Amino acid sequence: MIGDTFTVRNDLDQIEAAFVGTPLAGLPIGHGPSGTVLVADIDPNRMQEAWQVADALVSVTGRLPVMVTDDFGDTLRIRPEPEPGPSESELRAFAEAAESSDPWLVYRHYRADDDVDEGEVEYYTRGRAGADLDLTALVSGVALPTPLQELERALYDRLLADADLYARVLGRVRFVTQTDYWFTPNSVLLMLLPTSDVRSSGYWVDFFGAPTREYRWMLAEALTQWRHRWDARLVASWGGTMLQFQVARRPAPGDEAWTAAGQLKALAPNLDLSRWEVAVALPAGDAWFVHNRP
Repeated sequence: MIGDTFTVRNDLDQIEAAFVGTPLAGLPIGHGPSGTVLVADIDPNRMQEAWQVADALVSVTGRLPVMVTDDFGDTLRIRPEPEPGPSESELRAFAEAAESSDPWLVYRHYRADDDVDEGEVEYYTRGRAGADLDLTALVSGVALPTPLQELERALYDRLLADADLYARVLGRVRFVTQTDYWFTPNSVLLMLLPTSDVRSSGYWVDFFGAPTREYRWMLAEALTQWRHRWDARLVASWGGTMLQFQVARRPAPGDEAWTAAGQLKALAPNLDLSRWEVAVALPAGDAWFVHNRP
């Protein structure tokens, strides 16, 4: 299933040779934590280009790339000697545990089970993107109190049926799926993980939403499902609280966008948009942002 992607590769010369003729050529390179390789001095303004170069070379290097930063501490630094990563059996056990997990049973937005009463409807239908549209009338036929998810889905469905109104909402929320919305640190490093397997890569992803081994399994499975369904590739992991993804297959408006929006909100409780707003935005952009902080 994963095969030789478990092999820890410490041949820096091979990686440097793969970088020849690319924007990564000549940059400082060395051993990182837990079997990884770090490439320093990445231009923050060209980080996506650098990541794309490394992603295109995975078949050569055998290493998935992710951008990281040392802005929040000094633990990310090039080491003179390789630091051992997990053993082949340990990483295989991690991937198997991840594959048997169901992340969406545990990753759920903290308001997923809330009920909405009459006095709260306007708050949820106005959205969080500064929209000056009064959408309350769109859900006037919904009996109250009602679960928040049902209210939001009813609102989303009515937007889908009104092209002009949908376009007005999209103009206000599409920023959330554009790279301009991404966080850009002052210092950027490229981390090359010692695997080309997406599920196994979750072992190294630092994320506040995955504080235990069990949660790391579920995060790894979420990364895998997003990769298979949307070709969503992890571009950056900043300080444990932010993950950024490049998405090649955008969800279509309707059930696909609604499901993807629910999963994104589940992983990103600090993404300050309502689920119906995220569902409107997702088909219009290819940059996903996950924000989960204390």
